[in-house]
This record gives sequence, C-alpha cells and structure tokens, in this order.
Amino acid sequence: MTALELAAEIKAKKISAPEAVSEYIAAIKEKDKKINAFTATSELKALDRAKKIQEQIDAGMNISPLAGVPAAVKDNISTEGIETSCASKMLQGYIPVFNAAVIEKLEQAGMIVIGKTNMDEFAMGGSSETGASGAVRNPWDTSRVAGGSSGGSAAAVASGEAPAALGSDTGGSIRQPCSFCGVTGIKPTYGAVSRYGLIAYASSLDQIGVIGQNIEDCASLLEIISGADERDSTCVIEKPFKFNLEKNQRKDDEYSPLSGVKIGLPKNYIESGIDDDVKTAVLAALNDFEASGAECEEFEMPYMDYVIPAYYIIACAEASSNLSRFDGLKYGYRCGAASSGAASSGAASGANSGAKGYAQTLSGVYRLSRSEGFGIEVKRRIMLGSFVLSSGYYDAYYKKALQTRALIKDAYNKLFTKYDMILSPVAPTTAYKHGENADDPVKMYMGDIYTVSVNLAGLPAVSLPCGFDKQKLPIGFQLIGSAFSEEKLINASRVYQRRTTHHLSKPGGLNG
Repeated sequence: MTALELAAEIKAKKISAPEAVSEYIAAIKEKDKKINAFTATSELKALDRAKKIQEQIDAGMNISPLAGVPAAVKDNISTEGIETSCASKMLQGYIPVFNAAVIEKLEQAGMIVIGKTNMDEFAMGGSSETGASGAVRNPWDTSRVAGGSSGGSAAAVASGEAPAALGSDTGGSIRQPCSFCGVTGIKPTYGAVSRYGLIAYASSLDQIGVIGQNIEDCASLLEIISGADERDSTCVIEKPFKFNLEKNQRKDDEYSPLSGVKIGLPKNYIESGIDDDVKTAVLAALNDFEASGAECEEFEMPYMDYVIPAYYIIACAEASSNLSRFDGLKYGYRCGAASSGAASSGAASGANSGAKGYAQTLSGVYRLSRSEGFGIEVKRRIMLGSFVLSSGYYDAYYKKALQTRALIKDAYNKLFTKYDMILSPVAPTTAYKHGENADDPVKMYMGDIYTVSVNLAGLPAVSLPCGFDKQKLPIGFQLIGSAFSEEKLINASRVYQRRTTHHLSKPGGLNG
C-alpha cells in the first residue's frame, strides 16, 4: 500500500498502527540483508509509539492524513535516542539528545520513525557506496547502485521496507536515487523546510525532502515537514504547504488538465552525453504532458559547462568548514592516545576502538582522528574545499564560483518568465554497477550534471519514474519550478501519474 492507503486502512481500523510497524520491521529483517538500506532500526521504540498513536486514533483524534504510518529517516537527520552516524566511522555510536525539526513535525502528525537509512558518508557521493556501513544495493538489481546520497531512503521505499522516507538533497541526492530506484521524490525550495537537526554538508545547498511511492504520498509528507522554524534563520516560509489534494483532484476523463501550462525542455541536456534509453523515456514523458494540454518547447540551458565546477567548489568549501567541528575532542571518533591523559577523556572517550595510531600531541589527535574517522571521499572534498578557500586561491576559485552561481540563478529567473516549469532528465544513465565509478571521481561528479543547478539556485524539483531501459532498470525525469512553486509541480506530476503506470511497477525480485 501507499502511505495514504495505509493511513486510510488504519483510520478505518482494518489494521492497527502497531501491526503496520511490525509488518515493516519484519520486511526490513527479511530484505535488508540484501539491500542494506538501513543503518539502524528502532523496533521497540517504534512499537511503543505506535500503541500511543493508535490510542489517539481510537479516541477519534484527527492527527493528520498520515497518522500511524511508519517512516524511514536518512541517517544525517537527528533522531533522539536513535543512532545518527551519517554512515561514518566518525559518528558511529552517536545518539542525539534532541530531534530535528522535521522529526518533531512527523511525530506531531502521528507518524512513526522505524529506522535510519544508509547513505554516502556525510552525504558526499552519488552512489551510496562511500558509507562506513557498506553500499546500498538497488532493489531492481542488487549488483547495481541505488544512487546517492539518499540511496538508503529510496531503496527502502522501492523494496517495500518503508512506505515513505525522508532524505536530503544537496546536489540531486533525493532525485537521483529516486530515478535509479523507480520511486517519486520532492526536493523542496531552499528555505521551505527547516534544516535544524540536519547534520550539515553544504549549508547553502542542503535541503531536506521526501520520498514516496507516488506524488500524493510525497505531497502529504511535505505538508507535514514544511513550515517556519525560528531555530533556522534560512527557513523563510511562513506557513506549511497546503496542497488541497482532494480539492484539486481532477476527473480522469478531463481532456486537457494542463491547458495553459508551458513546459521547457533544455535541448543541450539531451543532445549528447545521455543514454539513448534515458533520452527516449524523457521525450516520451514530454509527449504525455503535451497530450495533457501543456505547451512544450525546447530551449538552450545557459551555463551548462559551468554548473559542475561551480557546484563542487562551493559544496566542498562549505563541507571543509562544516566538518572542521569533527576534531576528535568534543564528540565522535577519537584516535588512540599515547597515555590515559587528555586524549582519552571527555565526551569522546570510549570511541577509540579499532584505532590504528596513537597520538602524542594535540595536533596529533586532530590529524589521526580525522584520518581514521573519515573515508576517502570525505577527505577528498575537505581537501578540495580547503584549497579553494586558501590564500591566493580564494579569488581564483571560490569567488568565481559564487559569481557563476549568481548567473545561474538569474538565468533561471529569466526562464521562469517564459515557462511554468522545466522538464529534464535526472541522470544521464540508469543505475550502474557497484564499483564502476569508484576510482573515477570526476566521472561520478559528472553524473550530477542535470541536478546541481537546481540546488545552486535554491529551486524546487520533483523526480518521477518514466520508464525502463533495455536492462529493465528504472528511468526518471524531473520537473523544475520557480521558488515556492511546489503546488504547480505537484499538480502537473499528478496529471502525469494518472496517465502512466511507471510509478506502480515494483522490483520483481532481489536479483543479482
């Protein structure tokens, strides 16, 4: 069942919230040995909470349309009492004493966190292979990646281990896994969802978003987690989204539900560097929108050659700053110490198991703790970020990247005076084999060519399944809108998903 269908069954008392939680926990135990979508589960806590929610539902309390529904949460979102490790050795064993703002809102809505999903370490990667908990495997073919960095959340929904999930999107980290795993996701406008409690990678790019089986599930979940938060100064939305899903439901036989909507397709996205199967599926999706009454035309997306360099310079610069807090002293992993003195005291004591080296000095604690606690991709991005911020290189790289970002944002503003939304591929390929791009970071980074500009401009985007390639692997496309145009994107997505059945397809078996 979809999340909304499950909630309706719980409300009708055909199934109880504790029964639903038990079913999904059982599914995780059965399937996750092959998928590796979860880093931690919270069976006892989830069941206890489900009983309390069921009591409220039985008492007639109208909590929310998703009351009683379990949800999976990406492992970089703080959850009180549940390990939050960012899939990193640096934070293994860290159990937060507070909930992120989105978790508070989930619980107020009567939803139940059943576990934390696997990811690329500190959300740095495009395949969910870089985490300390091992690679996430694609439910459609376990020899292939699930996409990243929110690969665990997408794989959990695709495999039926969770009805819905939260992820984070810094440069496509929700949209690309959704494309690879054949599920639906929304990356909201920057500032629409509080980042309080999200462990930062690149603060000006990160945005928490939602993953579900269809657009209605995603919209309902986004209504819950959006809205103002005084603890996050970048959260500028005044009220939560209200999409009026029932009111806006159009009749299936309506001839032109998208009449008057103008959609642009960047022709330089599909002219080269894209698999033929992906191109064919994306163009077929465009035809479906035209058949629904939309006016579609091609245009040349400006600054395409500069989006990847600008994104990775800015993202890595912010990462080097954000991750400087993990120094082996305050919390998290600490290297071995030469004695039982200062290097083994404080909040990080007991985090030394498996240490490879022994520190003799304070600087040695910093160096060894970070060397042993971080994986190779995180180190690579910290080094790149430190380089572009260093004296003599700041103006040559970081300042120019910021200027390029301003140009990209201005270009989008001009495009949205002409188009209501932009349709594009999510990724140039379908899911690739594990290890295929592991030794070629530049090739991995180029996989973000269609997604990172959305984050640079702070815009909303929806990822939707649109077909399969010759190997029966899912293909996705994205709809991009102007700031806070989520309702417009969701309505267009609903029209598309009523015309097509791609989002209804499920993995035939955990093969590979």
